[in-house]
Amino acid sequence: MRPYSPNSPEAMSRLLAMLIVTDGNLDQHEIEALDALHVYEVLGLSRKDFMQVLVDYCNDISDEAEQDGTIHLIDLPRVDRLLEDVTDRNRRILLCALALDLSKADGTISESEMTLLRYMMAHWNITLDDLENEFIRN
Repeated sequence: MRPYSPNSPEAMSRLLAMLIVTDGNLDQHEIEALDALHVYEVLGLSRKDFMQVLVDYCNDISDEAEQDGTIHLIDLPRVDRLLEDVTDRNRRILLCALALDLSKADGTISESEMTLLRYMMAHWNITLDDLENEFIRN
């Protein structure tokens, strides 16, 4: 797995890339949602750079494939390592909110997306109330 600086746009983008591919399906609605949610601007990198992180992540996990070609899309030791690349609580909350929105982009949240999202939130000790308090304004 490529090293990225802690809290960098690339480290944050890789977590979203992981979520996008975790169901084994790169859905066009998820790519469109990246634009609609202004993810590139929010994370501080270009669309091209985000897509490169996505491609690099796919290459990295394919490099970890077993002898028979099996790729583990959710590998908890890998997930833990990648989650530790984001240490700032505000960035973690932002990523969870973006992950939730991206998960819903294709009209359904897959079981693997939900599993990963719940794991991220639990690992970082973030609740739905935290997301609501940060992003829902009255």
